[in-house]
Amino acid sequence: MSAPNPTPSRGPQPGLSLIAYYLQLGWRSLRRNPVLTALMVIGIGLGIAASMTTLTVLHLTGADPIPWKSDRLHYVQLDNWSAEQPARDDGSPPDQVTYRDAMALMSARKADKQAAMFKLSLPIQPENRELKPFQALGRVTYADFFAMFEPPFQFGAPWNRDQDEGHARVVVLTRALNEKLFGGQDSTGRSLRMNDVDYTIVGVLDEWKLRFRYYDVTNGAFADPDEFFMPLTTAVDLKQRSTGNNSCWQSPGDGWEAYLNSDCVWLQMWVQLDTPARLAEYRDFLNSYVSEQKKLGRFPRPLNNRLLDVNQWIVDQRVVSRDMEVQTGLAFAFLAVCLVNTIGLLLAKFTRKAGEIGLRRALGASRADVFRQFLVESGVVGLSGGVLGLGLTALGLVAVRALYSEYRSVAQLDWTMVLTTIALAVVSAVLAGLYPTWRACRVQPAAQLKV
Repeated sequence: MSAPNPTPSRGPQPGLSLIAYYLQLGWRSLRRNPVLTALMVIGIGLGIAASMTTLTVLHLTGADPIPWKSDRLHYVQLDNWSAEQPARDDGSPPDQVTYRDAMALMSARKADKQAAMFKLSLPIQPENRELKPFQALGRVTYADFFAMFEPPFQFGAPWNRDQDEGHARVVVLTRALNEKLFGGQDSTGRSLRMNDVDYTIVGVLDEWKLRFRYYDVTNGAFADPDEFFMPLTTAVDLKQRSTGNNSCWQSPGDGWEAYLNSDCVWLQMWVQLDTPARLAEYRDFLNSYVSEQKKLGRFPRPLNNRLLDVNQWIVDQRVVSRDMEVQTGLAFAFLAVCLVNTIGLLLAKFTRKAGEIGLRRALGASRADVFRQFLVESGVVGLSGGVLGLGLTALGLVAVRALYSEYRSVAQLDWTMVLTTIALAVVSAVLAGLYPTWRACRVQPAAQLKV
């Protein structure tokens, strides 16, 4: 019986690298079996798309939102809750602080920068009569907020500490709200009426590319973005109640002053501490403050203060949900199933080429040469599957944005995820091709070449 007569292929040409030669052989081999090749590419593409769609959302949700200073920004928690039961099931302190504690910490000025804040919704009454009044979400805070979290400004600047202390009726608008109200013009110095009170616009933010509101995950990391910012002192002056989370373990009593002096928690408190020594000093200050409050009959629970940095706070608040982690695990399990199918298809393909392998071995090719050739062919399959998977991943993220509006800012491909997608596809295909390639290398020339 004569030996199989495979499609002849020339050896490496002068100036052509061995890898390029193997790529040439792999491409030709895949073209000879278009149906089998398509099945492998589609299988890898689907597995890559499923895994990378969920991994992209997981990656961008859990990534450090302000990496150049996240270890210097710390969220303050004080345990002022009832002696009978903790604020949270795991025994950790409340997610927010009381007004009286926030004001005491702000007045002490023990941090390098500090900002108490809360969420506020107010009706806006535009001066343009073509616009109807509408409700807008805002952030009530202190001037240090802008230096701490570094939103970019398009026009003007934030208010200053003197305006905080003077309870100034000033406001900073986001770019989107400024475009809605003033057509994107420089509106600094103009007046904005909210809830029948006039405020002077001192600044307009430029586009602030926040994946989520990491400074207020308590009220929802993926909730609607803030549209304006105003001094907290001004809002309290005008008796504006928070529209965010508000928790009390005992009745606050009647009236605005009773509410401010109650143990209800409704403000977030952030501090910037620029060195480990400053962090240790501030921790000692918090412990001393709570110890003094205990003497006044407050803070009945054991000392339980916490200072978590940005990333620790994100983990603590489960911004990356369990469901998302489970879905990512299931997607990678699906990728594994796709790779098992690819292994079977590659095994069938390489087995059919036993005669060609035997001829190459008889002509002097070593097992290492055969191994490299077929491993490169597996890589070509992976690269093709990666390109398909990249397109399917983009479609998958479009679907995520359509179905889950809260994930619009994180369901986006970046260059890290693009390169990861291609690399994962190639590595997966090469790993899937290891066993079939090893089997191909075991072919004995004598068993295939018979006269």
